[in-house]
Amino acid sequence: MAAIRNSLIAALDIGSTKVACFIARIDGLGQIKVLGVGVQASKGMRVGAVVDIEATERAIRAAVEQAEHLAGETVREVYVSLSCGLPRSHMLDVEVSVAGHEVSDADIRHVLGQGHRVRAEAADRELIHAIPVGYAIDGSRGIRDPRGMYGDVLGVAIHFITAQLGPVRNLTVCVSRAHLGVASLVLAPYAAGLACLVEDEIDLGITLVDMGGGTTSIAVFYDGALVHSAVLPIGGMHVTNDIACGLLTPIDHAERMKVVYGSAVPGGNDDRETISVPQMGEAEASRFNQVSRSVLNGIIRPRIEETFELVRNHLREVGVERIGGRKVVLTGGASQLQGVGDLAATVLDRQIRMGRPIRVAGLAEATGGPGFSTTAGLLAFAARAPIEAALGAANDEPAAGRLRRIGHWLKRNF
Repeated sequence: MAAIRNSLIAALDIGSTKVACFIARIDGLGQIKVLGVGVQASKGMRVGAVVDIEATERAIRAAVEQAEHLAGETVREVYVSLSCGLPRSHMLDVEVSVAGHEVSDADIRHVLGQGHRVRAEAADRELIHAIPVGYAIDGSRGIRDPRGMYGDVLGVAIHFITAQLGPVRNLTVCVSRAHLGVASLVLAPYAAGLACLVEDEIDLGITLVDMGGGTTSIAVFYDGALVHSAVLPIGGMHVTNDIACGLLTPIDHAERMKVVYGSAVPGGNDDRETISVPQMGEAEASRFNQVSRSVLNGIIRPRIEETFELVRNHLREVGVERIGGRKVVLTGGASQLQGVGDLAATVLDRQIRMGRPIRVAGLAEATGGPGFSTTAGLLAFAARAPIEAALGAANDEPAAGRLRRIGHWLKRNF
């Protein structure tokens, strides 16, 4: 941590509806203080992936320049969120002999490096994270830091997260064309969890659901570590498109109606409240339809319900429903829709908490809400300097180079 304190860090969240950039400084006490914020509409992304490189590059440039202007600083590299490329999460258990001697930093480097060597991976997938989630000595599990302990066999469970190579490279190309380097790619729900969750939740078991514009991401934490993650191709823009198609109104008006009048649960006065709906392609003010609020909410609810059903089914299919705890933290811009928490509690049968950034200082009310959890979490990731960042995430560095970086990280921090 000493190496990163008093340094400048920048976070870049490239989403389907907005591109957000935070520039911050970490003080001598390790506190993150945001100096500048930039936000731009995202026109080149769809379902978390790049569909227009030039439009995405322009949005990145504009967001970063806005943040730099407010911060009075210039950044050269950024921590970038990732939700594209169908991220895949899998665990790998690795064991090495320590021959009865005291476990050292070299042994940890050895077992982590062995995990990389035995990891089976398709050629078209990029390694994003390699997170040690628990060590074992002679079969005794649940050890967070084995250094200084004695045994014959040292084991580690490593959580590998990979993504399709093409979408990842498209994303990094957009960043590089804006004359920025990628310090690290960070899975979006992982970053959101670092921003929103308290330590007890991460230790005891918690499921975070990050509801974005184009995707809904899942992160399951247990025993102090991220143990599962997934990205589902459904988000708030799907609700907006449903409204536009169902009421034959322009996208912009559909989004406004969703935010101002929409709810995921019915209200007692919905049938008596009417909304003026402009018609697609009609310029005259008289071309408005009047619909009840119940009609609007009748379009919204099925899509939100489907989203939480997909989340529930995924957790059951991969077998992490139990370790994810009895509590779900909702965050992301789409989670702010009225009634979403109530519907989530019904579908998921869990206690619901609304999550917002809690580990970053200096955020205004407009940028301190659930919609900016991922951006704030990227700063938290940079400040933590976790050992898995030293394992070569988001680069093509060979295994030997990764191990050298692990050694450097251990020397700096221990």
